Amino acid sequence: METTLRKATAADIPALQELIDASVRGLQANDYTPAQMELALQTVFTVDSQLIEDGTYFVVEQNGELLGCGGWSQRKTLCGGDHHAVREDALLDPSQDAAKIRAFFVHPKWTRRGIGSFLLHVAEEAALSAGFQRLEMGATLTGVPLYLREGYRVVERMEVPLKDGVSLPVVRMEKMVAE
Repeated sequence: METTLRKATAADIPALQELIDASVRGLQANDYTPAQMELALQTVFTVDSQLIEDGTYFVVEQNGELLGCGGWSQRKTLCGGDHHAVREDALLDPSQDAAKIRAFFVHPKWTRRGIGSFLLHVAEEAALSAGFQRLEMGATLTGVPLYLREGYRVVERMEVPLKDGVSLPVVRMEKMVAE
């Protein structure tokens, strides 16, 4: 069966949230506590409709089923979805700022098939085409090994505040894509 790549649309939002939920619960349990995952699914791990509106969020699908999603942003927000309190929607300057690699999730039954790497390359190429020379992200602990293999370097370890005194450890990573 053939998979297809396309830009996400507003009509995809319910399916995207289901994909994100399945990915977090199925793939991140070794890196995060149940409380961290549950609280993050309410705020940080939610759909960011700004990425969809900007046309910078992609899905890989097969027969209408979403297998993975991810994208990039030309806005200052490093991570988080529509329900996250820390949002900076101002546009970045490609000559000075790093494009943000954002919101990568793969359904657990489709892991280890290159979907995440493929989406990452699509996002990187799109950011490069938009004039960005540097990329950065707030990577989940689960995603760090993939991003290290893809040439990203660790910049800092951060704690994203959730609620009830719980925080989500993430790793800010960056990569130069042009000289």
